[in-house]
Formats: sequence, structure tokens, C-alpha cells
Amino acid sequence: MTAAPPAPRRATVTRKTRETSIVVTVDVDGTGRSELASGVPFLDHMLEQIARHGVVDLTVKAEGDLHIDAHHTVEDIGITLGQALAQALGDKAGIRRYGHAYVPLDEALSRVVIDLSGRPGLEFHVPFTRAMIGAFDVDLAHEFFQGFVNHAQVTLHVDNLRGQNAHHQCETVFKAFARALRMAVEYDPRASGIPSTKGAL
Repeated sequence: MTAAPPAPRRATVTRKTRETSIVVTVDVDGTGRSELASGVPFLDHMLEQIARHGVVDLTVKAEGDLHIDAHHTVEDIGITLGQALAQALGDKAGIRRYGHAYVPLDEALSRVVIDLSGRPGLEFHVPFTRAMIGAFDVDLAHEFFQGFVNHAQVTLHVDNLRGQNAHHQCETVFKAFARALRMAVEYDPRASGIPSTKGAL
């Protein structure tokens, strides 16, 4: 049984550029609730997986230059989510730090490993079987996670191990990410202080 959090781990971040206007709120110790209005329906479906399977409360409100394409909106939501998570976690004292998960969906199977290291790094190996999932360009999955990693300051390894249906491939990635993140942010009842021999993350 994990220890109760000493204080609410919640943050709201607003990001405005010439291309997008985004507000993200994340509550790490939530119940899996989500309010999502990214303007990109498939992304909303994936963000819902993060909230539900990560057991975090997540609110995303975005306006972007979707008349061009979804690239800026998806990337900037990843950036803003990363900033919000970093703020919510603070100095990361007492957490497990590392998390991993395997998630299947029918024929698809993905593995995600995360380290809340303070160092951004992404290894993304997802051989999508087609370029589009409905109106969603699968390249944007990488852009979302790259933005997240850079601004959450985490190391993230994403591997789709098998899959024939691109929707299943992408959904297993997001679900596995959620489960890995859930593990990493949990409080460890056997640990105290910041989980690093350096004394800082």
C-alpha cells in the first residue's frame, strides 16, 4: 500500500503562440476524469486513455491552426502537458521515478518504459501499418511524445512490438504510456527523499 501524497499534485499551464492557444490542467492524484477539447477527435480519444489508465484528472482546451493541419496543435498539447506534469510533480521526492507497462489490444502489443529523470530523451519505435487513422496523421503521435518529453524532462522508450491495425497500435502505445506514468508517479512507501544518488532530478 502506497503512502498518501503529502500535498495536492496539480498544475495548470497556459501556452499561447501565433499558432495555438492551449490550457492544460493535470491532477496526478486524480480519479481518471477528463474534459477534452483539442479540436482533434482522435487525439481526444488518446488523451482519454492517458487519464483513464493513468488515473489522472486531465483537462485540455485547445484552439489551433487546424485549417492548415493538426501538427502544431498536437505538438503544443504535448508540450503543455509536459510542462503541467513537471510543475505538478515538483521535486519528485518520494516517488518511484521509474515505470513500465505492456498493453495489448487484440493483435497489437506495445511496451512503454519511463524514467522521470530530469533529462529529456525519446526512443519511439512504432512501425505504423498505415499513414492515417481516419483524419489523424500517425506522424503526429511522435510529435506529441517529443513535445511531452522535452518539457516534462523525462526519458521515454516507446516500442510497438506487433500490430496490424494502426488504430490498435496507437491506442496500445497511449495506454501503455498511461500505465507506465501511473507507476512512476506513485509514492514509494519504502523510499524517502528524491529518488537519485545525485540528490536531485
